[in-house]
This record gives sequence, C-alpha cells and structure tokens, in this order.
Amino acid sequence: MGWAGGIPHTIPERIDQILGRLNRGIRGGRPPGFDRGIYRHHNVVERCFNRLKQWRGLATRYDETRESYQAAVAIASILLWI
Repeated sequence: MGWAGGIPHTIPERIDQILGRLNRGIRGGRPPGFDRGIYRHHNVVERCFNRLKQWRGLATRYDETRESYQAAVAIASILLWI
C-alpha cells in the first residue's frame, strides 16, 4: 500500500513530464490519475496548515507531550475558525 496508505495523489503532472512520457511512446507507461475536484480541496488544506504554522508554539513544537501539542492545535484551530 505504500507510505500514503492508499490515498491518491492530488498534484497535477508537469507539462515536461507529460511530453517526456509521450515521447517514450509505449515505454512511457500509464499516465497517473488526476482528479480536479480533489485538487481544489488540496489548496484549502495547504492554506489551513500554513495558517496554523503562524502560531509559534505549533511551528516549533515546544510542547513536551503529545496531549499538550494536540490541545494547542485544537485551540489554534478554534481561534482560526472563529
């Protein structure tokens, strides 16, 4: 299953990779699957992580225990949501 746990990729293939695969012909392999709808949600998740990283304690992981770090993530998420 790999490191992604069965989660499909969401980043589109670059133009030079597409052209290189086409130039190789039958040896180029099968093109990767790409879902445009999933890619739109990818941007929302990335922006959320970037906003959470603005909290210094979350970005540097100063908390000593897992529970306190999870609590800090929950508090920061709530404050961002409000």
